[in-house]
Order: sequence, then C-alpha cells, then structure tokens
Amino acid sequence: MTALLATRVLPAGSAAAAEAVRVLAAGGLVAFPTETVYGLGADATDGRAVARLYEAKGRPAFNPLIAHVTDRPAAQALARFDADAERLAAALWPGPLTLVLPKAGGCPVAELATAGLDTVAVRVPDHAAARDILKAFGKPVVAPSANRSGHVSPTTAAHVAADLSGRIDLIIDGGPTPVGVESTIVACLGEPALLRPGGVPRAIIERALGKKLADAPAAPSGDDDAPLAPGMLVSHYAPRTRLRLDACRVEPGEALLAFGAALPAGAERGKKILNLSPRCDLVEAAANLFSHLRALDAAGASAIAVMAIPRDGLGEAINDRLGRAAAKR
Repeated sequence: MTALLATRVLPAGSAAAAEAVRVLAAGGLVAFPTETVYGLGADATDGRAVARLYEAKGRPAFNPLIAHVTDRPAAQALARFDADAERLAAALWPGPLTLVLPKAGGCPVAELATAGLDTVAVRVPDHAAARDILKAFGKPVVAPSANRSGHVSPTTAAHVAADLSGRIDLIIDGGPTPVGVESTIVACLGEPALLRPGGVPRAIIERALGKKLADAPAAPSGDDDAPLAPGMLVSHYAPRTRLRLDACRVEPGEALLAFGAALPAGAERGKKILNLSPRCDLVEAAANLFSHLRALDAAGASAIAVMAIPRDGLGEAINDRLGRAAAKR
C-alpha cells in the first residue's frame, strides 16, 4: 500500500456496526469477529474493495474468498443450491460451515473475489457483531481471516492489529472468538466433498447429509496453485518459526506446543511452553491454537515442537492447520 491508514478500533455494538457499514460502503476494509476467527471484510460486489483486501493481506489472487451473508435467502441470490446444499444449510446455518456452490445467474460477487471460478463460497456466520454488520449493510461481505496472508489466523482484535494496523480502516473488537478455527468448507458440486476441515466436525456434516462426504478433489493443475476454496494452499496458517510435528521430546532451544497433562522428555529445556488443553479438550485446543502459535512464534525459539493431537472431531481441523503451518515454503 502506498500510505499507512489510521486504523481505528471500536468496541462491538450498534455504533460500531453503523461505522462499519459506512466504511464498507466507501470501499474500505473492516475487521470484525465471527464465531470462528476475525474476518477482514470488504464489499463482495466491489472489485476495487476486494483488490484492496488482497493487497492489505498480501493474499494470492488465485485464492478465492468466502462471501458472508445474513441468511439462506441472501445466499440463494448468490448461488444455486442442490438438495444436499439445502439440507446442510437448513441444519447448520448460521454456523461455521461454508458451502462452495455453482454461481447463480447474475451473482453480484466480484469476479476477483471468486478467483475467476464459476463457483462461489458462501457462509452465514453465527456471531452477533458479524450479523449486525451484515444485516445493516445489506450486501454480501467477503471476509477472509484478518491477518497477513499465510500468517497465523487472528482470534482477538489485538491479533488483527498486530498484523494489519495501518493497512485497514477499522477493527471491531468483540473479544476472543469462541470457535477459534476457520469454517469447515464443503463443496456441493455433485457428491458433497470436504474441502477443508473446520469448526463443524465431519461427523456432524455427514449426519445432516445422511451419507459420507467425499474427499477433496485435486487442484486442476495437480498442485495447489488453483485451489477450489480458501485454506487449501499447502503452506498456510504459517508462523515464521519452523514447526516439528508429533514431537516426543523437546530439543534445547525449542519451544513446545503441548496437548494434555503429560509433557514429553526435555520439556524442562523448552524456551517457552504453551498447552493447547491440559485436559485434552479439543474444543479448548481449537480455541487456543492460533493464539498459542503466535506467542510461541515470538519466543525466539529454534523450532516449535508440537505434541501429537488426536484426529477425531475438531482434531481433524487442528491437525490440518498444523500440517499446513509446517509445510515447506
């Protein structure tokens, strides 16, 4: 960006929602809380605003964005719903579920926001501050995580400010986000397929569908250069410090991202230790994941040793994020 902005921070409420609408209508950028993580909002129908968002995040333009709306009728103005999509929306919206669907005729979402695809990702968030803004604005809002692209996702307003202060117009502070990982993404383009694990576990989605989810299809190019949905880049959610997964011991100079009460050998030598959940609660672990990664990344350690985490329920999403954060880049 050519010049720093005077980023303001307002507590969530009616006055903040009104100011957010004013900024969005002027093509500006507003960070606000959802139940998953803080999103960086721009008018989804304004290509220039979307371009500003990509610039502020340093986000690859081929990585599509999620359009956030107030309810299912608003989503149906953007996308075509088959029976499976209708079933999921009825059961799990509002909530941390994104559906990738064929665009509806006359879909107003800017082409830049869909990365040139003939599909659109839509979500109805379940957070009072987000819903107040969307209802007052009256148009879809794209809102990827409010951080620099590839960095750890933000779960507090302070996290947003650390990454984006001076690059965006407004931050709405609604406190820590309750879920702590991004939405689950399901493509309904034929047989429903899980594109990204997230805040709704696979088992709950499959129960709502009455059948199993297919696995994510490969990117058209055979690598991750053309993802179907947000969060599918291999190196993503990445701290600067190298991650070492499934660690059974802590080497001198390493920090430790722990899970459970029993710590691995060498933990006493750790430069810094943070525990996702001493009681092995995956919901607590998901809520702490990005905050703890940020704190350990700032510890000046040679690496971050990460203890093994179960893969059931929200553990699937946690392991997905950790695997992407540890990917070679």
